[in-house]
Amino acid sequence: MFKNLSKSKKDTIVAYMFLSPWIIGFILFTGGPIIGSFVLSFMKWNMLGAPKFAGLDNYHSIFFGDGTYFYDSLRITFVFTSISVAVTLFSSLILALILNFKARFISVFQFIYFLPSVLPTVVMASVFKIILNKESGILNYGLYLLGITNAPNWLNDPFWVFVALGIISIFSFSTGQMMLIFYASLKEVSTELYEASNIDGANFLQKFVHITIPSISPIILFNLVISTISALGGSFALIYALTSGGPAKATEVLSLNIYTNAFGYFNMGYASALAVILFFIISFVTIIQFKISKNRVHY
Repeated sequence: MFKNLSKSKKDTIVAYMFLSPWIIGFILFTGGPIIGSFVLSFMKWNMLGAPKFAGLDNYHSIFFGDGTYFYDSLRITFVFTSISVAVTLFSSLILALILNFKARFISVFQFIYFLPSVLPTVVMASVFKIILNKESGILNYGLYLLGITNAPNWLNDPFWVFVALGIISIFSFSTGQMMLIFYASLKEVSTELYEASNIDGANFLQKFVHITIPSISPIILFNLVISTISALGGSFALIYALTSGGPAKATEVLSLNIYTNAFGYFNMGYASALAVILFFIISFVTIIQFKISKNRVHY
């Protein structure tokens, strides 16, 4: 069948054959659901009868029919994303810098730092739910031993719950993944630049700001984009297991709002419209990040 084809075409066909499992998986589990959500966003469907075309009714209900409910959820989503991205990006870079120092048993520390990242998010959230319990949690018990008797109600206070989410974000999958990427990129920074800066008498901070950061700026952008997408679209598992959107819907991000409308109220059309909006928000934020970084990233 391939006898009359040129070598380049044969290589192309072989390449696509190797890629076909991923392509099929993408179509079935990612591309297909995205298209399905877009179609369903124009429907009214409670998962029992047949979907009925509703035009832009779902979008009208989201932007004008819910009062401030959607906008509150949107605000909470951006607050959580800002906290999560800042914490994960900073902590992963610091951990990568620590690992980059020549020390004994560094591979052991690398394994320890990465270990929380391989835990399922639901398991990690359940563990932290016990740790952060106001009455019986080990964290408040430790604070009590230090003389702090009025410890925060971490998961039931609208302010402290975001502090708790920030702390937990350090132990997320994103932090461990980005730490390894930063660690690999730090190995590629030219040692000649560091040697020249040593001759000029530069200290650690000056070398970090003027050599390390510009050299790994493409990796910083990559991790920034990935962590933002993860926080905007993948926050459901953590928040649902930890707070279920509470207290008083203070942590009900858009992804949790979508789940509630889809499988709590069985309003699939409305939930699909929310999913489409979230998709465009993620796309818009990603484009803005690339635009802003155009003159700040050194390739």
